Amino acid sequence: MKLSMGIVGLPNVGKSTLFKALTKNDILVANYPFATIDPNVGIVTVPDERVDKLAAMSSSKKKIPAIVEFYDIAGLVKGASAGEGLGNQFLTHIRETNAVVEVLRCFPSDEIIHVENSVDPMRDMDIINAELALKDLDTVEKNFKKAEGEARSGIKGADKDLEMLTKAKTALEQGKMLFTEEFADVRANEKVRLLNLLTAKPQLYLLNGTPDDVPAALTEKIKASGADYVVVDLAGNPDLSGLIKKAYEVLGLISFFTTGEDETRAWTIRNGAKAPEAAGAIHSDFEKKFIRAEVVSWDKLLEATSWSKAKQKGVLRLEGKDYVVKDGDVMEIRHG
Repeated sequence: MKLSMGIVGLPNVGKSTLFKALTKNDILVANYPFATIDPNVGIVTVPDERVDKLAAMSSSKKKIPAIVEFYDIAGLVKGASAGEGLGNQFLTHIRETNAVVEVLRCFPSDEIIHVENSVDPMRDMDIINAELALKDLDTVEKNFKKAEGEARSGIKGADKDLEMLTKAKTALEQGKMLFTEEFADVRANEKVRLLNLLTAKPQLYLLNGTPDDVPAALTEKIKASGADYVVVDLAGNPDLSGLIKKAYEVLGLISFFTTGEDETRAWTIRNGAKAPEAAGAIHSDFEKKFIRAEVVSWDKLLEATSWSKAKQKGVLRLEGKDYVVKDGDVMEIRHG
């Protein structure tokens, strides 16, 4: 499973700095709007000490951590959804991502210009979300007439599709985000899901500044919106492991591991996945031909010091098709 996140924000809030810190790539970071025209895609490894410890135990030749793709996109401005600035050109770039990281500038600075001429992260949050909602509204409206026609024609399921599109349209007209619990039924609808709506993606805010720069009203507003946040001072030597871990939480993802002499690898699956689905992350055939899995928690395996000793100690379990995989499980799949 590929985890990908689109980085959005107004110009000069720290998006490209974040991207550079994440990927250590020497991309263009410039103090003017639209320095980044094409999305820069960065592959970032997920920091996870469990991979290192398991690899050391198994004397693995290779270590393969989980990865996240970050898409760095040109700065949004007011009116982007209607084509202002580089508008539509870059909003479409994040259609395929799993989640959106919104960078809000909280730090004060006389040297770095702000496109709105003042530092106000709550206003910036409203601008970004309004643009995402307007872009989605445009997408929904383009599909609305077809859905109405299908419902009139009596096509099976078309009434439900139209109902969910109507609910989405009404919410977006009010500037609401569709990723909240209130719109779970809308997101579950196949017709809506295929539209890859931006506001239906989980949101994570990166508040660029020191904790003292971040107003309490802003964090309260983010929590009330159903999103989550991390505070990072990108001007310093930022520790971004918290951002990546939080991304996993927001997306409801966990890691399980395979380990041996050849390699130790972290695999990304959704929280709540059963053993055959986890097997399918390794190879699609393993899901179809799944028999059972040998499972042990990573810490119990390290305590035992080897797979064979874990068996002797009785901490290794045989699990069937209904086993729900837990974060940190080490698995060996048996398949036909």
